[in-house]
Amino acid sequence: MALLEAAGVEARLLAPLAQYAFAILESNRRFNLTGAKTAAELVPHLIDSLSVAPYVREPYVDVGSGAGLPAIPVAIATGARVTLIESTAKKARFLESAMRQLRVHGEVIAERAEVAAHEDRFRERFASATARAVSAAPTVAELVLPLLEAGGVAILQRGAMDARERTALEDAALMLGGEMERELALEGERRILLVRKTGSTPQRFPRRPGVPEKRPLCFQSR
Repeated sequence: MALLEAAGVEARLLAPLAQYAFAILESNRRFNLTGAKTAAELVPHLIDSLSVAPYVREPYVDVGSGAGLPAIPVAIATGARVTLIESTAKKARFLESAMRQLRVHGEVIAERAEVAAHEDRFRERFASATARAVSAAPTVAELVLPLLEAGGVAILQRGAMDARERTALEDAALMLGGEMERELALEGERRILLVRKTGSTPQRFPRRPGVPEKRPLCFQSR
C-alpha cells in the first residue's frame, strides 16, 4: 500500500488496489499470471491501468484480460461494470475470484475474442473497450472494434510506435468501421490511442482465431 500511496494514488483506492495486487502476486506463485513478480514491479502496471479510467464508458469490455489489467483497476476506480474476455482457463478463474473478492461487477467470458466478437450478445454492444495487448496495434483494433457500438471508443495502451504501425492502425480502423481520433502522450514512450467506432464492422471481422495476430491488417512486419 505504501508504494501505491507514494505513487499518488487516491486514498479511497489504496486498500482495494493493494488487495488486488496481493491476489495477483499470490496466484503468480502457482502459475504464470503476469511477468511482474514483486509489488515494486506490479505497481507501475496498476498506475498505468488507472490512466485509461477517464475514457471508459459503460457498457465496458476488456479483451485479453490476463491478470485483469487494466479492467479491474478501472472498475475499482470508476465502479463500472466490466465484461472481461480471457481464453486461458486458469486466468479466467483467477479473474472470477478476484472480482468476487473485490466486489467488482461484471462477468468473465472464457473464450477467444475472435469467437466472442461474432456472438450477438457481444458484437457491437459496448461503449468502450480496452486491450492491454502486446500485439501489433492493427491486431488489437481487429479484436476490439467489432465489439463496439457506433460511437463507442477503443482505448489502446501502447508503447513506442513507428510511423508504419501508426499508419497501419489508421488504415485498419477504417476497414473495421472506425477512425483514429486522438493520441495521448504519457510518461516516457507510453501513450493512449483512442479509436472511435463510426459505423458497422464488416461481418468477416475479426478473422479466424490466431489470424489477426499472424497477419495484422494493413501491416507487414519487416
